Amino acid sequence: MERGEKRRRRRCLILGVVAVLLLIILVAVVLGLTLRRNTLKTTFIKRCEEFKGYDCQKVWGLFEQAYVGLDPCEVPMEAYDPLMAAVPFKPECNRKIFWNKTKDVVHDFTEKRDCFYTVEETLLGSVLDGLTWCGKEGSSETFTTGCPGWTDCANNTVRSFWNRVSAAFADGACGNVTVMLNGSIATPFHPASVFASIEVKRFDFPRVKSLNVVLVTQENFVTNCTNASLKDLQKELDQGMTYECKEVSEAQIEECSSNPEKPCGACW
Repeated sequence: MERGEKRRRRRCLILGVVAVLLLIILVAVVLGLTLRRNTLKTTFIKRCEEFKGYDCQKVWGLFEQAYVGLDPCEVPMEAYDPLMAAVPFKPECNRKIFWNKTKDVVHDFTEKRDCFYTVEETLLGSVLDGLTWCGKEGSSETFTTGCPGWTDCANNTVRSFWNRVSAAFADGACGNVTVMLNGSIATPFHPASVFASIEVKRFDFPRVKSLNVVLVTQENFVTNCTNASLKDLQKELDQGMTYECKEVSEAQIEECSSNPEKPCGACW
């Protein structure tokens, strides 16, 4: 009888330990999901507050409304329209620079020189640069893992956001527009890129008078300004808009960006 009682106590103790462990794991999972969401919100708000004059809690709320509770592959560009309306892009001439496959180069340049700025340096571009997020059907949560990748579906949460923001950024471009493209790939003007599929189509003449292509080259670059894809780019432009392409080494751009005495135009 005494031995049976010991077994029962041991069994109860083991079951109790297992129950506690399962509870700890459950709490850890819930806490982890909450922390990930809060980390995204914290990053969003912190970046937003670097821009003066905005109610960043309201901006976050409008951002969440675009995708929370929805299938992460069923979030069209238009879902972000209320967010765009609350934080509109100001039209600005001669200072907007676009890019494709040259992000590090162009951002290194714009961080050191204030003559150009990219979409990632605007409020809406800055708050979500490099981040991933999505919602789930029937859930009020924001998730940062398990979200579809850029090419997994056309209307995924992240892709639709960047398409919408890029469209608005391009709509506000005027005068002379610059783009940095990659001279180390076979197709610098790729039809699937955001620049080709969204931004260029927004360059309307006479609002945009010219497009300057800076083809960033390495030592053994594979393309030049006669590349077939760049001919396709020229065909996309409105009649009357001027076009210029220059092959510029990455080393030259880096050297020039570090020399504040050189005017930006001299960098290429």
